[in-house]
Amino acid sequence: MTHQDDSTQAAVSPSEPQLILASTSSYRKALLAKLDLAFECVAPEVDETPLPEETAFDLVKRLAAAKAQAGAKRLSNALVIGSDQVAVIDGQIVGKPLTEEKACKQLQAASGKSITFYTGLALFDSRSGQTQVEVEPFTVHFRNLSQDEIADYVRREQPLWCAGSFKCEGLGIALFRALEGRDPNTLIGLPLILLIEMLSRQGIKVLGDAAAPGS
Repeated sequence: MTHQDDSTQAAVSPSEPQLILASTSSYRKALLAKLDLAFECVAPEVDETPLPEETAFDLVKRLAAAKAQAGAKRLSNALVIGSDQVAVIDGQIVGKPLTEEKACKQLQAASGKSITFYTGLALFDSRSGQTQVEVEPFTVHFRNLSQDEIADYVRREQPLWCAGSFKCEGLGIALFRALEGRDPNTLIGLPLILLIEMLSRQGIKVLGDAAAPGS
C-alpha cells in the first residue's frame, strides 16, 4: 500500500508515463525538483531489514528496486524512482546516531578515515514490469578532527538523523579533506546524473525538444 502526498507539480499527458518518486525524503524531493520534471511522491512500504550476510552494495540495490516496485502499486502507466543509501566505514554499516553522544562517537571513528556511501537507484516501468537498478558509490575523506571540532559541529548542526553524523550540504563540509565521486547529489541521496541516464533510456529527456517542464 502506498500513501500519496500533495507534491504534484504539474499534470502530464495521458499518453506519457507519470513520474513517481517513491520516497518521503524532503532531500530527495528537492533534488528531483532540480530536473524541472513533473512528479509526485508516494511513501513505499518496504521492510528494510538486511538479509543474513547481505553486503551494503546488495542491500541498497535490493531495497531501491523494492521501493520503486512498491511505489508503482495500482499505477499502470508510471515510471517510479526508488532509492536507498547506506554508509560504510571500516567494512561496517553506519546508522543514524539519534543522539549527540553517538554522533560524536561516529565522527571520532571517522576522523582521518573515509566513509563510502552506497546509493541504490531504481527506475521501475509499470507498463513493461522492467526495472533498471544500479548502485552509485561516493566516498568522503575526513580530516583529522579534534574532539573540540567534533563537539562544536554536532552542537551547531545536530546531524542526529544523518548516517555518518554530518550534513554535507551545510557545515559538514568543514569536516572533509576530500570528496570522491562523479555526482555530489549522490551523497545527499539521489544520484541525478545516473537518474538522467535511466530516464533517457525510457525516452524521457531533461533537456531538448522532448523535455517536459514541471513548472
